Amino acid sequence: MKKKLIIFIALVVSLIGDAAYTTDGNKLVDEDFKYAMVQVKRMLQVTDYNSGKFPRTTNKEGKLVTTDMYDWTPGFFPGSLWYLYEYSKDATIKKQALGWTEKLEPLKTFTQHHDLGFMMYCSYGNAYRLTGNPAYKNILVQSARSLSTRFSPVTGAIKSWNRFNSWHGNKTYYYPVIIDNMMNLELLYFASKATGDSSFRHIATTHALTTMNNQVRKDYSHYHVVCYDSVTGKVVGRETAQGYADNSTWSRGQAWGIYGFTMVYRETHDPRFLKTAIGMADFFLNNKRLPKDKVPYWDFNAGQKGYTPGINSYANKVTTLYRDASAAAITASALLELAMYAPAKKKQYISAAATMLQSLSSAAYRAPVGTNGDFLLMHCVGSIPHRSEIDEPLVYADYYFLEALTRYNKLMKTGRVF
Repeated sequence: MKKKLIIFIALVVSLIGDAAYTTDGNKLVDEDFKYAMVQVKRMLQVTDYNSGKFPRTTNKEGKLVTTDMYDWTPGFFPGSLWYLYEYSKDATIKKQALGWTEKLEPLKTFTQHHDLGFMMYCSYGNAYRLTGNPAYKNILVQSARSLSTRFSPVTGAIKSWNRFNSWHGNKTYYYPVIIDNMMNLELLYFASKATGDSSFRHIATTHALTTMNNQVRKDYSHYHVVCYDSVTGKVVGRETAQGYADNSTWSRGQAWGIYGFTMVYRETHDPRFLKTAIGMADFFLNNKRLPKDKVPYWDFNAGQKGYTPGINSYANKVTTLYRDASAAAITASALLELAMYAPAKKKQYISAAATMLQSLSSAAYRAPVGTNGDFLLMHCVGSIPHRSEIDEPLVYADYYFLEALTRYNKLMKTGRVF
């Protein structure tokens, strides 16, 4: 009898806690989306999809910086608009989302770098998910065909960049693969399901296995860049491009890995990918250098002994431990999905994601209306080694922030992420 009473009390306490947690979460999601609507509509007043200039960041004066469609980031702004429309059902936002998305159609035949997943799946993928327009499916399939041209059965990987100049002297690699590339595999899995063509799936899974074997360390941290000999397929270098040092752990790269391997597990149900996603997530969350608000420094090992930047890297001169809100936003979104596949860690991962969202929603990271170039999040880092986008807003930070809020909202309503 006593044992049953204890179990009943524990259940009641849990239910009360979950109710309070859901109430607080609903309030946070609602406030963030209302804020985002105001801020994004301000940005839409100074941007036009007919211009072909896509929001990316700000300059030192806080003014909007844009790129053309061939940069790796143009898909994020239309993707953010789709998440805003999904939550608000605002017809004006939908019209803008359609306009910004359809400007990217020429990219369906683009083959010059690996980022077609970011460029097309974040834009057209969300457009197809929310509208069901068959033309969008065809564009996504063609984009997957274009991405597939960068795969080599010799290396077992999709080439990320056409070349990579090492920070160590004048060494140049011609088959670099970066951890970020895991994010582009979702486009290939989509195309395989849409067409029944298993070759897309084969490429994606082979790339994920190659990355898991050569890029993820034994402690589940990662190498940012692994370089291959295109003739033999052998690894010829393990370095960093945007992290602090070759043997350090770049926080956004760790986030890409958590998200990417979680997604690949969803598509394959291969337990090796789930183990890798959990390992990378636990490395992130249990790291002694992760601040209490769970918004990481730009690199987990920046400034530590035993980690030496390349001689040509600007990271040698940076002593400030900058935070990277983009890494927190990506990780929060990934954890909300990973929690669904790891029952033993479900509460831990959801709690960590909630903390990240609460932190990003606070005045410490969420910009006041009318500031920050009308981007949502402050304090992101693009690439310190390249002296680029240091402590600035980033369009992909906003995208994954809105995606995480969308997933969090669905989780509270249905108990599932999707």
